[in-house]
Amino acid sequence: MAVTFSDIHTESGLKSLDEYLAGKSYISGDQISKDDIKVYGAVLENPGDAFTNASKWYDSVSSQLASSFPGKATGVRVGAAAAAPVEAAPAKEAAGDDDDDDDLDLFGDETEEDKKAAEEREKAKKGSSKKKESGKSSVLLDVKPWDDETDMVALEKAVRSIEMPGLFWGASKLAPVGYGIKKLQIMLTIIDDLVSVDSLIEERLTVEPCSEYIQSCDIVAFNKI
Repeated sequence: MAVTFSDIHTESGLKSLDEYLAGKSYISGDQISKDDIKVYGAVLENPGDAFTNASKWYDSVSSQLASSFPGKATGVRVGAAAAAPVEAAPAKEAAGDDDDDDDLDLFGDETEEDKKAAEEREKAKKGSSKKKESGKSSVLLDVKPWDDETDMVALEKAVRSIEMPGLFWGASKLAPVGYGIKKLQIMLTIIDDLVSVDSLIEERLTVEPCSEYIQSCDIVAFNKI
């Protein structure tokens, strides 16, 4: 059964997720994976007691992203200027490694096309003598506004206006921080040799014109693809 980013937060989508997670710690096994990150980013909040399996999974992924997700960088903050701290909230993952993640099929069987594509990839690896392609990384970024009066639509538009080779913006959502303030959580995929996330934050996101809306940015998760 296919679950899309547009319906995973509905009652029917959560029910399917809850049933799928029965007896499982995570979507792809006993360890957190990119599938968990994708789905976590599409679930707007803890599913609650009505969906026990999904609720436990949600809390577990929140904890992993906040403290021990493999390969991530946590607490990396670059601010546009000094500002009073705001109440922290659990990191929530946005959905999708790239712009093509409109649908996520967690429950379907592998198709013949999938098998054929996998075989072709294996053949290409064995027979190719070309230099290995540059690696890619999937990054979850928290973008925090100055206050509760900041126009979050304009903030996201400013973020997505940044274009550079090797940078691909993905899914996003707003998450509460505290005192009426919300932060933008957004996924991006980068080609490692072309894009430095630290430089992206320091030289693009926290300087004019973006600094009109953005107070600071946190790298919540950094995962090699």
